Amino acid sequence: MLHEDIGLEGFNRLTDRQAMHALYECCSSSIWARRVASGRPFDRRDMFLDRADRVLAELPEAEIDQALDGHPRIGGKADNPSSQREQAAVQSAGSDVLDALAEANRAYEEKFGHVYLVCATGRSAPELLAILEERLGNDPETERRVLRVELAKINRIRLNRMLGEDK
Repeated sequence: MLHEDIGLEGFNRLTDRQAMHALYECCSSSIWARRVASGRPFDRRDMFLDRADRVLAELPEAEIDQALDGHPRIGGKADNPSSQREQAAVQSAGSDVLDALAEANRAYEEKFGHVYLVCATGRSAPELLAILEERLGNDPETERRVLRVELAKINRIRLNRMLGEDK
């Protein structure tokens, strides 16, 4: 069950298990979900989002890898509603761009050992391809820093969707 538009008060009222499940839908790290949920109740949205960012920044690399497992390839089959929504502009791309994305994804995964993660919301397939090609020039340490920033952006979008309008 997706927990969309439940408001901060609604989130605070969830059981621990429900809160962790709702958070896990936003980011596939059980440690992140548990640590964020343990900060409840949150008085304000910004406190909630700041905790989510802080917990993410403190995660070990192995847990970041777990979070990456919840994200499909850009241009691939989005296997959850959030990814489908975020990659909506990519799905209408021509086969030439989708083929180029698939090839660049393979090169990226071969170089870095994980999926290319980028905040795709509102971005076209050609734009995402250009970003991917640029990031292929990063060294592994730089790329890990970049992907953490991108993961934080994605988490915030998903958390804000979960909270909806302030209720």
